Amino acid sequence: MKVNFFDKGVINKFWAYFSAISGVLSFILLFNIVPEEYKEWLVYFGYLSFFILILTYFFIWLRANNLTNIDIDIDGSSVNIKCGDLFSQDGLKTIAFNEYFDTVVDDKIISAKSLNGIFINKYFSGKIDELDDFIVNNSDELDILNNQVNRRLGGKIVKFKLSTIFVYDEFILTAFSKFDEDNKATLTMAEYIEFLINFWDRVNRVYAQKSVSVPIFGSGITRIKEHKNISDEDLLKIMLWTFKLSEMKFKYPAKLTIVVHQDKIGQINLFNVKSIELGL
Repeated sequence: MKVNFFDKGVINKFWAYFSAISGVLSFILLFNIVPEEYKEWLVYFGYLSFFILILTYFFIWLRANNLTNIDIDIDGSSVNIKCGDLFSQDGLKTIAFNEYFDTVVDDKIISAKSLNGIFINKYFSGKIDELDDFIVNNSDELDILNNQVNRRLGGKIVKFKLSTIFVYDEFILTAFSKFDEDNKATLTMAEYIEFLINFWDRVNRVYAQKSVSVPIFGSGITRIKEHKNISDEDLLKIMLWTFKLSEMKFKYPAKLTIVVHQDKIGQINLFNVKSIELGL
């Protein structure tokens, strides 16, 4: 179970129900509103209330362990965190590329099982040149770090700043991960946080009042240096924290949706994430 039986959040939520039920009982006893002939039933009512409270605690605990969809408010912006398919979401959908915007899905540069690889194979099968030309034609020189990189294992030679984005139809393509000399995706924690803050600010300029959906950045094969065991839940919390720090604000009905892959939802305690809403 993701949520401990005696989880503090579960207990706090239970106390809210307990206060309501005990308040009703106290009112009945204090003002003596039960007719004399029915007072003997108060004992049974007390037992029933106790039984209901036990069931209520179990219900709260079980629900906390099975949450797959929550809504939180961050400074007036609606944020939905859910298990689902990124490609089926409304509005703009974000696909993370590496810093070169590579498009070769060969399980060496890009894995066919990654979100990046699935996107390319699904929408650009047989027409990769169309995507490559779009990136070249819409590049801003201010986002280019180096246009003659020597990569011994192949791939594009133009390196972009992390958080660089291109809006292609209903997709936001962003430079998320750095590639080392072995074409392995890596980031330091400082780079990860910097990417997120810059990403939110860039999206703020282009989203045009549309809803935006993103994956949990770093949930795939990207390695966070010195944080090899960081969990998807921790990455999610960092994303929420940086979103709050940014200038990004969604006005109703537009919202931010963070989509969690079905294989990952069992590792994320959404009840705990929901409980930190007031602290964001």
